[in-house]
Amino acid sequence: MTPWRWASGRASGLRVRLLLAFALLGVTTTAVVASGSYFQARTVILQQAQDAAVASLTDQLTKVYPVRRLPPSQEELDTLAHRLSDREGYAVVLYRDMRAQGAQLPEPLTPELRRAVGDGVIAWQRVSRDGEPVLLIGTQLQIDRPDGTPVPSGLEVYSVRSLASEQQSIDRLATLAWLTGGLSLVLAVLLALLAARGVLRPVRELGRAARQLGEGDLTTRLAVRGADELADVARTFNDTAGTLERQVGELRRMEADARRFVADVSHELRTPLAAMTAVTDVLDEEADRLPGDAGRAARLVSQETQTLTQLVNDLIEVSRFDSGTARLSLDDVDVAAAVTATLRVRGWADRVRAELPSGVFARLDPRRLDVIVANLVGNAFRHGAEPVSVRLCAEPDWITIEVRDQGPGLDPEVLPHVFDRFYKADTARTRSEGSGLGLAIAWENARLHQHAGQTGSLVAGNGPTGGAVFTLRLPRVVTDAADAGGVR
Repeated sequence: MTPWRWASGRASGLRVRLLLAFALLGVTTTAVVASGSYFQARTVILQQAQDAAVASLTDQLTKVYPVRRLPPSQEELDTLAHRLSDREGYAVVLYRDMRAQGAQLPEPLTPELRRAVGDGVIAWQRVSRDGEPVLLIGTQLQIDRPDGTPVPSGLEVYSVRSLASEQQSIDRLATLAWLTGGLSLVLAVLLALLAARGVLRPVRELGRAARQLGEGDLTTRLAVRGADELADVARTFNDTAGTLERQVGELRRMEADARRFVADVSHELRTPLAAMTAVTDVLDEEADRLPGDAGRAARLVSQETQTLTQLVNDLIEVSRFDSGTARLSLDDVDVAAAVTATLRVRGWADRVRAELPSGVFARLDPRRLDVIVANLVGNAFRHGAEPVSVRLCAEPDWITIEVRDQGPGLDPEVLPHVFDRFYKADTARTRSEGSGLGLAIAWENARLHQHAGQTGSLVAGNGPTGGAVFTLRLPRVVTDAADAGGVR
């Protein structure tokens, strides 16, 4: 797995998703509750301050009402403003003539507030002055007519009160809301870690058990805790593992019985085959002197006896691979000379185009190299077309032997099954002689040769101009691990 895929898998893991879900839930809940509480408390604080200021101004106005003389002088206006001022704020008293004359408004009064007061209502407004919140309250005093009907007097009274203390209270509320949100986030993360631990521990155990089961440890079981859904998963896993263990054990027993049966039958057949071979040797000598059908029958018996002998020998060799008892007998080999001897012994030296550079030495099993090359070249003659070529290439640590023919090649559907036991590519070759074990044995012999954790290989393919190509690749120095036992 690449680091990027590992990192992306970790980033999208269940633990991260649980943490994000709990954190998002905690932040959202805290934000909603804290924001609601903050705005509600802010409204209450400001409303209380506003109501208190209006009540205070109204109470003070009752002490200076009624106004004795209109229009008042500026001195009277200043005196009235002074009487209405206190430590909570100060007052501004204006007369309507100042409005008509377009005089500049005293800071921080706003035109909007004056328009509302001019309409004869009590109005208030919150503004900011030098970065400090201020509450403005305005009203217009009324006088009574002789008939008792109140009419506007033209006197406008404004109270300017600081909201600094209220703003400090609001700021403390905001700070408390942030602290609450932070603590809630920490608590949500802690709860998420606890929940993730409780959920992920059985999940990790399940993953570890599944890996062990996949690696072949069929005795793997999970500890069942509780009665929740994860416990049901653990019980299901244990039941599945138990069933799989029983079925695999039965299959292994049947496979072992089948291998033992093949090995026993093959060994038992060697004794009568030895006697039959001795008889066929006599028949071969007399076949040419026997008349007609008798001579043909003698030659057929001799040929089929040789085929049966080869099949029995192949089955015995396969049983060694299956049981893991196949061993290498290593020796320092001149590879070119060994391949040449294989071709010469079987009478193929004149029929094969050999490119075998001298001086290529390797430490390997010469008998198994002979078996591999003989199978590949014999397969090319039986199923391909001449000319057949054998080419040797040497690398510092590996040797490569390529066997090529000029036949129709291997069908793409056949290629994955070329080295299967008893497989005959009847539809891909002109003939299908033999038992179908030769290439399988050659492939097993190649894999017996190991070096530095890598095994030899035998690969089948087609050449660019047609014909089948088999490529054998063996290490030049086989390690002791391969010499110690077979490879499956």
